[in-house]
Amino acid sequence: MNLLTKSKYLYGLQCPKLLWVAFNGKLPEAGKATQHVFEEGHKVGELAKSLYPGGIDISAEDFLANIRETKELLKSRKPLFEAGLKPGDIFARADILLPAGEHEWDIIEVKSSTEVKDINLHDLSFQKYCYEQDGLKIRKCHLMHINNKYVRSGEIDPSGLFISEDVTEEVEKLIGGVKERVEGMFKTILLKKCPESRIGPHCSDPYDCALTEDCWSHLPDNNVFDLYRGGKKCFELYEEGILSLRDIPDGFPLNAKQEIQKDCEASGKPYINKEGIKDFLATLQYPLHYLDFETFSTAIPLFNGTRSYQHIPFQFSLHVVEEGASKPVHISFLADGKGDPRKEFLSRLKAALQDKGSIIAFNQSFEIGRLKELGEAFPEEKKWVEAVIDRIVDLLQPFRDFHYYSPKQRGSASIKRVLPALTGEGYDNMEIGGGEDASLAFLDLMFAGLGKDEMARVREDLEKYCGLDTEGMVLIVEELRKMVGS
Repeated sequence: MNLLTKSKYLYGLQCPKLLWVAFNGKLPEAGKATQHVFEEGHKVGELAKSLYPGGIDISAEDFLANIRETKELLKSRKPLFEAGLKPGDIFARADILLPAGEHEWDIIEVKSSTEVKDINLHDLSFQKYCYEQDGLKIRKCHLMHINNKYVRSGEIDPSGLFISEDVTEEVEKLIGGVKERVEGMFKTILLKKCPESRIGPHCSDPYDCALTEDCWSHLPDNNVFDLYRGGKKCFELYEEGILSLRDIPDGFPLNAKQEIQKDCEASGKPYINKEGIKDFLATLQYPLHYLDFETFSTAIPLFNGTRSYQHIPFQFSLHVVEEGASKPVHISFLADGKGDPRKEFLSRLKAALQDKGSIIAFNQSFEIGRLKELGEAFPEEKKWVEAVIDRIVDLLQPFRDFHYYSPKQRGSASIKRVLPALTGEGYDNMEIGGGEDASLAFLDLMFAGLGKDEMARVREDLEKYCGLDTEGMVLIVEELRKMVGS
């Protein structure tokens, strides 16, 4: 049976190829990051149920059993969780189905996001259509989402954590087209061959498509989608049949940085603005403190004084260079994963940083943001935090300003691209290769119940990753100095 669920309906809205493969092929397995998002959503959904005491959880995994239970429990006129109905070949389960009056019901969709999104309205329109096709009278549709201003104090207060918005009017505007869209999707599902689908903004809107790697595999290295902050220009070029940066025609409107990128691609050589690099290096004062933070965030705040999705710092790496010829000294901190790490993090950071010299970060806004939050959380350290922030220098600046650009960067000024382009060092073959990986690894230390050996391995991987970030900054500055002979 080709059963169109609401998740597959949303696939169909995003891309016909994605819909067809979901029914006739096999979608790639969700990665760890995506799985984490699912798990966070499940936790949020479970907490939302506590707002409706006396509600009944329809736990049957099999959709036919779920439908049978739903039909029976609708008679109870109690809040129902995961109530499913199947009129014909469509099927939807509402997070919360709430009795309204004598004969009507309200649908409440619970999301772990912090705002109402268009895709949520399409989600609800499909649910409402499905329920009404099966004879249920739906009065209102609500979207319940996270209140990102809620600050935890003691046990989580679900009434404070969630905001419920009446989106009935918006859903009604969409529901008129659901029948036609469903019919079109079944025509797609029944095709004998996978439909062609050109790449476009829909590949990452509203979600990163599971088929992106396959659909984008025909693009060459340094393609038009690597154009620095290219936005719509990338798709304009692609639609004109231009795939490579080197093939962008003269006269196509590019800004100064994009022109540098195009020229570098044509020559195969980096662009170097020595005066700009010298000006940047002149801002650095010894001793140099190369600093990087790692953080995690969760939908439901874990600690008192924190908000949903607040970045909680759990690790720092610091390389200190006392003077020009000095060998860097490495200092690091990694929390034990047994509670709120912020106080010890701040204490250890304060002990590690000297009271003079530049503090060098790559993309300083992130570290500054975390420091400000720490200053708010621990007011007794606010003056010290402010003094530290005043000393921060952003190593991103010479690369964001294109004082140096290499074709190897592929349009990015991130340290993940700059470091290998400049030094040959990089993050390949590391167990943890990015900030998101580090965050998930630390959450494993906190909650996954790892054995002693596995825990030691994860901690070692975290130390290597964060340590490379600051060691890499040392190497980058050394290379910049060589370029300009300083």
